Amino acid sequence: MSLIRRRKFLVVVDETPECRVALRFAARRAEHTGGVVSLAHIVPAPDTQQWAGVEALMRAEAEAEAEATLYQAAKYVFDITGTPAEVVMLEGKKRDALLSLLRDDKAISILVLASGSSREGPGPLVAAAASGASGFPIPVTIVPGSLSDKDIDALA
Repeated sequence: MSLIRRRKFLVVVDETPECRVALRFAARRAEHTGGVVSLAHIVPAPDTQQWAGVEALMRAEAEAEAEATLYQAAKYVFDITGTPAEVVMLEGKKRDALLSLLRDDKAISILVLASGSSREGPGPLVAAAASGASGFPIPVTIVPGSLSDKDIDALA
């Protein structure tokens, strides 16, 4: 008997406006394909040269903010799909932490990113994925960050 593996869509969650676009796209794709959404928030590693007490406080604050951000994203996905999203909190440099997660969780099938629409460019992960230098071992879907909910629903 073979086990059917559900397609897992990974979204890197942050506070950028385009993150909501990636969340909606991944949620709609998961909904239409019987997949699941996995949410990852990456907290930068604290500066190790800080005093121990200050470092612990900074880490606790960063984790509390990450949990709140992940909770809001998970609620948004649940409101769309009616199913809970997986959540993962990572620490370190974004690209390195993401590559580590992709190596560890072989069930992740697709990384969904939304490009920034500001003057700063598409964002570091999108730029790395577009250049081919990212080393991501799975397909990457890059969604234009300027898409409306209606556009996303029609595409996904």
